Amino acid sequence: MLDDANVLNQRDPGGALQIAADQWQQVQFDVAVLDGENVRGEITKVVVAGMGGSALAALLTKAWLEEKLPIPFEVVREYELPTYVDQSTLVVASSYSGNTEETLASLDQAIERGAQVGVLAAGGKLVERAEADHLARVVIPSGMQPRMAMLFNLRALVLLLSQFGVVEKALLDEVGEAAEWLRDESRAWLPDVPTDKNPAKQLALQAVGKTPVFYGGRLTGPLAYKWKISWNENAKNVAFWNVYPEMNHNEFIGWSSHPVEKPFAVFDIVSSFEHPRILKRFEVSDRLLSGMRPKALRIELAGDTPLRQMLWSCIYADFASIYVAILNGVDPTPVDLVEKLKSELTK
Repeated sequence: MLDDANVLNQRDPGGALQIAADQWQQVQFDVAVLDGENVRGEITKVVVAGMGGSALAALLTKAWLEEKLPIPFEVVREYELPTYVDQSTLVVASSYSGNTEETLASLDQAIERGAQVGVLAAGGKLVERAEADHLARVVIPSGMQPRMAMLFNLRALVLLLSQFGVVEKALLDEVGEAAEWLRDESRAWLPDVPTDKNPAKQLALQAVGKTPVFYGGRLTGPLAYKWKISWNENAKNVAFWNVYPEMNHNEFIGWSSHPVEKPFAVFDIVSSFEHPRILKRFEVSDRLLSGMRPKALRIELAGDTPLRQMLWSCIYADFASIYVAILNGVDPTPVDLVEKLKSELTK
């Protein structure tokens, strides 16, 4: 089925596979900060407020730059900002649509507390508010699902952080320099590559009809979350994620008993840059749970830097989950139930 062009076209009318194939271009987005001259004062902490795919770039950035960031960096995915937010805090309000109510609420609080504010969106109320108040902002291309614009978001976030003096602007070059390599790597997952030579199609066939569970570590935890998001929204498939070493202190035991029949597919997202004790835990945990859960399938990340591995993994997750959507007989692009939820909440 996955090698039948007619089936792919019929079940992917929104062109999700083409968007995934073009994602490498996002890391070269010609990004600019508007009203960037309004940056003021020293930053002692950073909070990125966003939900779902709009928070993902911040989670990846935090993992990527954890050893380089000189100040605390937190990602908030709710209505309320932490009580410590003050005039020396940078609050980045991130919402692809620009209309996410939790993020708009966070923006209001940030302004009330006198925080320094940056805005990252493709349009909507967030951009309107930023324009009216002359807030530093980056406007990214619109017309996509937030989860498929994550690399736009990441590049824009790095620029905003550099504008406020949190990181060096040279990091933006590191993002852009990955473009051609990502293009070449993505070719292995394209629709016209047959299943026997296409890792993304093979992975989809291993996971279809099951509930996937994705595991990461300190570095790859946000990637496990990304794979979960892609499965939820592209494949319309329940999925779960967790991180080591925390997994060994609770969920590890959960696998040892009920239910006896476990219709899951387990994936370990493995980076060569991960803490060696985490890599050991992947190995030992799978051995000790042999016969109690499906054997973990390792997703070995390609790339010679942590950033390249992260970007590679995000595109791979989209390709594989889109192929699962096609096998599931669902359109990978729309998220109609989310739109219905938003409509109901406004009543």
